[in-house]
Amino acid sequence: MKLYFLRHGLADWEHWEKPDDARPLTKKGRKQVAAVAKALQELKVRPNVILTSPLPRAAETAEIVSAELEIDCVACPQLAPGFDLNALRQLLNEHPGRDVLLVGHEPDFSRVIALLTGGNVRMAKAGLARIDVEDGAGLSGELAWLAPPKVLKAI
Repeated sequence: MKLYFLRHGLADWEHWEKPDDARPLTKKGRKQVAAVAKALQELKVRPNVILTSPLPRAAETAEIVSAELEIDCVACPQLAPGFDLNALRQLLNEHPGRDVLLVGHEPDFSRVIALLTGGNVRMAKAGLARIDVEDGAGLSGELAWLAPPKVLKAI
């Protein structure tokens, strides 16, 4: 099974005074994610489902990708900040044997990828990683690739 980890796009607002969990994507963040979505289309990345954190910046990221790829998108509280290996196991049990694109946050994604692969990565905003997992229950995998948004935009 293929797991895709997509960190949400830019959501850094100058003088943001509302709760951090309420931050949406910026205009630049939406453009950034749209470029990533087009790259996914070009690369023929076709997960069976998109699962997203319910926070606005991640949900908006997932919606943009969902629209471009014409794939269903489901909000999952497990992908909110604090996402870990146990939450991943639960999500994969709900979607057995399916290729899944997960949309969420740092530092959670980098930590989970490190636990899956034994290697350290750092996910850029709108960065994408693919982990190939043989057995969802065992939760170990191999990093197939990691692409920052600049590379995806160039595709």
